[in-house]
Amino acid sequence: MPSPLEIEVRDNDVEKAFKNLKKKMALEGIFKELKRRRYYEKPSEEKKRKKDEAERRRLKKVRRMAAQSRSRKYSGAGGKGMGKSDERGEE
Repeated sequence: MPSPLEIEVRDNDVEKAFKNLKKKMALEGIFKELKRRRYYEKPSEEKKRKKDEAERRRLKKVRRMAAQSRSRKYSGAGGKGMGKSDERGEE
């Protein structure tokens, strides 16, 4: 069982503590889970949702890898970036 979320209230600032609690709950995915469980989800719908979520994660990973490879391609040449003078063959 996951550990419970703990928020420390400092200087009787309950509003700030509540804001921090909501932020932690959002990061944990509790709000998304509550919204999803509000109504019954048929097994076929659950299967489709999970498949779509997996596809979204896969595409995000592909985009991230493509961005990393582009940044590596341009940051070559011994750590020196190519300036406009280098492109024209000047030094």
